[in-house]
Amino acid sequence: MYAVIMTGGKQYRVKEGDVLSVEKLDLDPGRKAHFDRVLLIEDGDTIQVGTPFLDNAMVLALVLENYKDEKVLVFKKKRRKQFRRTRGHRQPLTKVRIARIAPDRTLITAGDLAEEKPAPVEKPVPPAKPKAAAPTAEPKKAPAKDKAPRKAPAKAAVKPKTVKKPAASKTKKATKE
Repeated sequence: MYAVIMTGGKQYRVKEGDVLSVEKLDLDPGRKAHFDRVLLIEDGDTIQVGTPFLDNAMVLALVLENYKDEKVLVFKKKRRKQFRRTRGHRQPLTKVRIARIAPDRTLITAGDLAEEKPAPVEKPVPPAKPKAAAPTAEPKKAPAKDKAPRKAPAKAAVKPKTVKKPAASKTKKATKE
């Protein structure tokens, strides 16, 4: 038996036990997802086709994880205009496992719709701080240094620039005549 469902603007052909990635659903891992936009159900000898959806059909799935897809690079360029932009995008997705395909909602029991509690996540316990020993006399502290701005360290010997001397002007001496 398989069904064609629609979610996130896309259509998926699914069977019981299939694991697929769909557009992000606002559900935590361990919760159940209900897909009621079923387009088609085929169970071997009969095919039910919706116009556009089947009224009483439903597909149940278990949310496995929420994650981001691989990065897609988006590059924009306008020639001869010195314009280039590179952007990255990671699409948020939800991985689900198809649990049940029900051609009629009346076949779904309350146990199928009941939410499973996700396994509790244990937070790591920070190591305990050692307790301080009995208070002792405080040691004398050095006088506080003034917080004046520090000068940058002197650079290594810098060769001074050489300045060209102007050429001696050749002037004629006045002669007595």
